[in-house]
Amino acid sequence: MIPEIITLAEAMEAKLISCRRDLHKYAESGWFEMRTSSLIARRLKDLGYEVLVGCDVCLDEARMGVPEEEKLEAHYQKVLTQGADPEFVEATRGGHTGVIGILRCGEGPTVAMRFDIDALGVVEATDEGHRPAKEGFGSVNPGMMHACGHDGHATIGLGVAEVLMAIRQQLAGTVKLIFQPSEEGVRGAKSIVEKGHLDGVDYLLASHVTASAGLEAVPVYPGASGSLATCKYDVTFKGLAAHAGGSPHLGKNALVAAANAVMNLYAISRHGGGATRLNVGTLVAGSGRNVIADEAKMEIELRGETTELNAYMVEKAERILKASAEMYDCEYSLRLMGAAESQVSDEALCLRFRDVLASYGMPVPEKLILRAGGSEDVSYMMNRVQEQGGQATFMRLVTDMAAGAHNRRFDFDEKVLVNGVKAFCMLTADLMKKPVL
Repeated sequence: MIPEIITLAEAMEAKLISCRRDLHKYAESGWFEMRTSSLIARRLKDLGYEVLVGCDVCLDEARMGVPEEEKLEAHYQKVLTQGADPEFVEATRGGHTGVIGILRCGEGPTVAMRFDIDALGVVEATDEGHRPAKEGFGSVNPGMMHACGHDGHATIGLGVAEVLMAIRQQLAGTVKLIFQPSEEGVRGAKSIVEKGHLDGVDYLLASHVTASAGLEAVPVYPGASGSLATCKYDVTFKGLAAHAGGSPHLGKNALVAAANAVMNLYAISRHGGGATRLNVGTLVAGSGRNVIADEAKMEIELRGETTELNAYMVEKAERILKASAEMYDCEYSLRLMGAAESQVSDEALCLRFRDVLASYGMPVPEKLILRAGGSEDVSYMMNRVQEQGGQATFMRLVTDMAAGAHNRRFDFDEKVLVNGVKAFCMLTADLMKKPVL
């Protein structure tokens, strides 16, 4: 079965590259992935998968950081002219993006795979030195760019779907392919978990493309652990405007309340139990030099090495925000815009994957599990599976990159697409192989 997987994956290289470049050209950021979702659903249905799309994918009230309805509707109208699939795109209206494909192969374990599909709010480089621009697949959607490799992740997921369908007679169990919206800003995964799609899953496989610099010369690391738990908030302080010269005593200064909060947020004591992080990314307040500011808005994020450490930061931050508002007789509100938990890849599953790779003569790393950076909301999926007694891993697909992630010149070596299809399919085939009678 593994040799067949390798042959099938290598034969689809040109198709994978074409798919990735199409997704890159029509980049869509979180909750705007309407064209992307419709085309994924179309392909899965054509392959023979059971397909869930629209409100069947994410629990609506659990979605975080959903854009304004007017912006979502404007984008929906745009994608109707950009080749969105007419059968499925209507279900994505209003930002109900994401797709799940299910393949049932009889009795056996349920193996779920997560492929994130969203782009970033980045303006892509347009000069000839940037390959997507030079070769005609740079983003045509202003302010949206695949600058983190999710176009590659979605493409790998579709390649996996095709290969697994081709070998389905040799599999035992259920395949669940989850094409997740809005990973950037850690906004989408929790709503899929709360919809129940990870309940009953025995194995969860996920991955991210990773720059080759400083790593062993291997195509894949079996796992990664240690991404930071996080909560991201929009904070609004409401005060009362007044004439700054004539009647300042009648005002309630939201700007000063917010400024006080900023200084004290950065004074939160670090925790002896592990790393913690805080950042105030924006602060916008006031309407003029002679007006007491009646509103101030902040964008902040908190992180912790563990879910518990992040909770510590959240508790301290909420106390400071409340006290700052009260000190200046203002009101305040918090809106959770994104969140993730900490995550750990299961060593037993990573060892199993490395053994599969080694048994077919493929290069394997000396280090089994990499240290993950930043935050990743696949953690919600991994933790739900592990809480049920299942296993999960967050693989790293190694590739050369033109620039770092979230950079307007980001691009990657497309050989990683075939390697990614091989990695997911080889591990899935091992987990779902039929027992010898």
